[in-house]
Amino acid sequence: MFYKELEVAPGCVGLLFKKNVFQQELPAGIYKFSPWEKVQIISLSQKLRSTRVVNQEVLTADNIALRFSFYIAYKLDNTKLFVDNFGVGADNFAIAEQQMVAVAQVLLRQKIAAIHSEKLNESREDITNFKEEAFCNEVAALGLKIIKAQLIDLTFPRSVQELFSRVLESKIRATSELENARTAVATARALKNASELVKGDENIKFLQYLETITKIADKGKHTFVIGEVPMTKI
Repeated sequence: MFYKELEVAPGCVGLLFKKNVFQQELPAGIYKFSPWEKVQIISLSQKLRSTRVVNQEVLTADNIALRFSFYIAYKLDNTKLFVDNFGVGADNFAIAEQQMVAVAQVLLRQKIAAIHSEKLNESREDITNFKEEAFCNEVAALGLKIIKAQLIDLTFPRSVQELFSRVLESKIRATSELENARTAVATARALKNASELVKGDENIKFLQYLETITKIADKGKHTFVIGEVPMTKI
């Protein structure tokens, strides 16, 4: 008996149509049909796909312009829904990817536009991985599944970068000056306490006299005065 063979390639899923009406999904393999049957199998790849989108412009909450780039990894999830949305043309994945990217752009712009520029670095972890339920559900309606959605970078204009550098430098300098001031205050407080201590203790005064004599003698000076009485070392 004569028959015709139709196949679904490895790594693909097949959609069986009879008289242009969808019948069922078929796994990879070879299928035999009567030569008189009006059947068609459309194979769709289930391989992992990815796209990278760069230099997208956005304004932050304080109207600072910047650019961002992101990466999305995805794969076919619902073949029937995918074909219903994009047909069986050779460019259906390209069209689906464009719609998915548009959804991602809207989501990231909303996230970044809600944050002040000075807080972006602190909030980076909140927006870096944007594989969120709402986003995944919207893409699932296209027949696709998000595997990974990652913000790659945020780039400020050079003038803004220089401004941030000067602000950071000022903060570091202010911190250093504050620490120096605290050290000076602590030193002054210690000297004041020592002065109060010496004022009422003759033994400490005597030890200071001895220390002074020793230092002067080490420098080769043999005559010195402590108080009003001249003393000579021979």
